[in-house]
Amino acid sequence: MSNIQPFRPNWASSPGDTILDILNERQISRADFENLTCLSPSDTDDLLNGRTTITISLARRITAVLGASVSFWMSRDIQYRQDTKRLAEGSGVDWIRELPLSDMVRFGWITPPPSPSDELSTCLRFFGMTSLSQWNNYYHGSQAMSAFRTSPSIDSRPASVAAWLRQGEIEAKEIPCASWNPRGFQSSLREIRNLTRQKDPARFLPRLVDICAANGVAVVVVRCPSGCRASGATRFISPRKAILQLSFRYLSDDHFWFTFFHEAAHLVLHQSPPSTSDTPDSGGDWILEGLEQSPSTNEDSANEFAARVLIPDSFQRDLSTIPLTPRSIIRLAHDAGISPGIVVGQLQHAGRLGYHRMNNLKRRFQWQD
Repeated sequence: MSNIQPFRPNWASSPGDTILDILNERQISRADFENLTCLSPSDTDDLLNGRTTITISLARRITAVLGASVSFWMSRDIQYRQDTKRLAEGSGVDWIRELPLSDMVRFGWITPPPSPSDELSTCLRFFGMTSLSQWNNYYHGSQAMSAFRTSPSIDSRPASVAAWLRQGEIEAKEIPCASWNPRGFQSSLREIRNLTRQKDPARFLPRLVDICAANGVAVVVVRCPSGCRASGATRFISPRKAILQLSFRYLSDDHFWFTFFHEAAHLVLHQSPPSTSDTPDSGGDWILEGLEQSPSTNEDSANEFAARVLIPDSFQRDLSTIPLTPRSIIRLAHDAGISPGIVVGQLQHAGRLGYHRMNNLKRRFQWQD
């Protein structure tokens, strides 16, 4: 039995590489090659770069000029196409491994692929892409992929973050919105602030979505899959519509509401809608916050904006002077019109409370699987 294995290189060489080698060896100019084969300059570019499939007619013309057989040039081209396809499929396997495929199925984002061979096409359809190279160009070109809020002890995978963002886009498209109204949206934050006293997300989330939609903002809450540690994100997908995406990652009211108002600040202060197009591909870039980054003026101003909306200036002094007792915290929350958990969160952030104290005053949420 033979132990010889077929040679399967991790690269693909087009027939154009062989043509160029022969032209150089025989000192045949490109212009002469074009004239002898009756090819235009653009056709020659396509041939030399592997974009043209070599037909029998073209193979005969190449043979007449450079030699070798018609079958050689045909076989050379077929091998190149097979190597290109094999390498693309291999890259696809690596890409799929980076995606949170099981969570995407479990959360209902995609239907289970019928077989492993269908995984690539299923995932590309989810992203609205036709090829892996298109996905790479779109997502790797995004500034946001290197800037999102993460736990410092757990790394996020860019493909998982991209899946989370894509699901947000899909859900946002289903939310009818009025045209973007920055003044109306900022004014509505006072009304939204009152929702922090609601205990049940089933009650406050629909109202939150409606208020924001009336001002051109689609609010979506998307559960993070494995490998994604994002808390929130914003993006304009058209001149008339923005997405404000939340993950409910920490499942506590103080984190949820602070993240919402922080992301709202980005829409009000730091982002502008595109000027002409109404298509998602030409919208603005995502803003995702990230730890382990250099201090950012935008992040600082968004934090300050969120803190001042949640606890207005008239109560800021109380925040720094109240006794650190449950009764005092509950009283301040009542007077300010917010939940006690938000007061606890702000006291912890200010360093007056340890992060292990008074957490029983925070409301906890849970995902329903």
